[in-house]
Amino acid sequence: MKFADYREQAESRGSVFQLPVGLVLLIFVAAGGTMEAQSPRELVAEPPVLGAVTQTRKVTGDFISETGPSNAHENSGLLSPGAPCAREDSAFVVDECPMTTSRTDLFGAQGLLPESVAPKTPPVAMNDSSRENSKASVVEPSLTSKPDFNRNPYYKNKLEFSLDGGWLPINIPFVFDVFLGDAYTMTSLRYTLVPVIGSLRWQINDVSGPWILRGNWDLELSGAVTFIPRGPETRYFAWIMGVRRNFVPRHGKIAPYFDGRVGLGGIDAKEPAGVLYAQGQDFTFTVNLGSGVRYNFNPRYSISAGLNWMHISNLYLSEPKFANYGINVYGPMFGINVRIGKPHHHASD
Repeated sequence: MKFADYREQAESRGSVFQLPVGLVLLIFVAAGGTMEAQSPRELVAEPPVLGAVTQTRKVTGDFISETGPSNAHENSGLLSPGAPCAREDSAFVVDECPMTTSRTDLFGAQGLLPESVAPKTPPVAMNDSSRENSKASVVEPSLTSKPDFNRNPYYKNKLEFSLDGGWLPINIPFVFDVFLGDAYTMTSLRYTLVPVIGSLRWQINDVSGPWILRGNWDLELSGAVTFIPRGPETRYFAWIMGVRRNFVPRHGKIAPYFDGRVGLGGIDAKEPAGVLYAQGQDFTFTVNLGSGVRYNFNPRYSISAGLNWMHISNLYLSEPKFANYGINVYGPMFGINVRIGKPHHHASD
């Protein structure tokens, strides 16, 4: 083959390689033009990357200039808490200046932090007036809390008159036989007692004590007339005295109580008249134990309801001539209470 032929083939091959190189150059030129034509809005929409070398943006009229770490100190016009937002005549709008805090990245370049991760402003020191206002705001709810109603019906040196009436038809053995060495036995004779008790109650202390034991004490002085609709005897008169414990809650008008009273009296005994298992003599002793609840309408008036156990016997004083059998009955008891005198300074009618 001649040299001219080789030359012709080489030139044809060169034209083949020149064509792809030209296409590559055209692609790079087009890509560069596209990057230069990218809109400012797209640049703003790029999220900042924390902890890396980032570029800072500077709003200058209608365009955004980007600078790297080398000229970070020159970007004193970065958006800050006091800097204005984008101009109205700019080609894009920055939404309400969301980037308000600058930061320094790894190489000292100033970047922008979103508000969600921006450092919080330290609290302002409180002066005396603000402290007083804060204390008043804390104390104010306690002033609107529910008052302790039961401070009015129960207080030291309060005097009350009470009238109680009961129906005691249930016969049982003497509950303290275990201490006397006697068996819990009963006779065939059954009683029903109807006591009517008038009492003077003196509250000897104020309400105190923890939780369920919170309350105060009454001293009770009572006179009783007891009717006997069932049994050989017909009536019983007694003088009794004792104490009552009021269990007073902080709120509400209902308060439980427990009381115990002892006394002495006279009964028309029928065993000397030949009635078997009746009482051996007129002079007798009595024991009353009761428990129930009290409802206070107001500091002056209240009612009560509960159970009462009543014992009558002569404490073996009639023996050996007449046996001492005694009476032991219990049943419901109801009462009404009225304050005597002027109210306490805590009370209000």
